[in-house]
Amino acid sequence: MIDGIAIGPEGERIGIEVKSPRDDIVRGIGQCYEALAAGYGRVVLVTTLRVARKLKKRVFQRRGMIGVDAKAQVHRYDPDGWRLLR
Repeated sequence: MIDGIAIGPEGERIGIEVKSPRDDIVRGIGQCYEALAAGYGRVVLVTTLRVARKLKKRVFQRRGMIGVDAKAQVHRYDPDGWRLLR
């Protein structure tokens, strides 16, 4: 079960999963994938960038998954590495 749901302006369902550095981040990623499989259009994983950088990059190559760091900055992983979305 994910931590929250947001609805986009056009009705898109967005799953929100929040993990602190002390939480089980692998479980959180699993919850994100479950939300995508359940029909959410996008999933947001909220954690520290330090935690996200330790993960294997292929985890974030799934379409629709982004990361939000503790400073509320949104990041997306692409083939060149982490990219801050503006």
